[in-house]
Amino acid sequence: MSLIDLFIEAGNLKKLPRTGWLLRGVSNPESIADHSYRVALITLFLADELKARGVEIDVERALKIAVLHDLAEARVTDIPLTAQYYLDKGKAEKKAAMELFIKAPNPKEYFRLWREYEEGLSLEGRLVKFADKLEMLVQALEYEKAGFRDLGEFWGALDSLRESEFYEHFRELVEELAGLRKQNR
Repeated sequence: MSLIDLFIEAGNLKKLPRTGWLLRGVSNPESIADHSYRVALITLFLADELKARGVEIDVERALKIAVLHDLAEARVTDIPLTAQYYLDKGKAEKKAAMELFIKAPNPKEYFRLWREYEEGLSLEGRLVKFADKLEMLVQALEYEKAGFRDLGEFWGALDSLRESEFYEHFRELVEELAGLRKQNR
């Protein structure tokens, strides 16, 4: 597998839908790539904001993690929670990530970055987790505004955001999102 093959395989993310939305009746949901792009954008803005507030954070590292965080899903797809009961998603994604990154210029570094996200090993990895949940809720709000219902289970992620180490920095953002949902209901 060459680097071009890796780029082509990563293109699967543009074709693969986020299955949680499909299972809740969203007829044409965002792709994994759509989601990943906005996670990277949110990560950039949040990391820059943290840096402006005096938090020591490596913005470039956070962006690399954001770009890589869902790459393994190019092989294992977006496995819904119902299926995760029957198989080990973490183990499957770890194997896929190792196989994909082996073709990249610095495989050990890319795998280390991916693990920082998966296991919350760094401030940057945890920020991407925060951005990932925030993005999902922005998407849930957009789908609810478009008339889709039965998305309440996704809003449980608000608790996770409120318990995060980043909540003190982004309280207004999280609560604005929660308020917009209340207005929409």
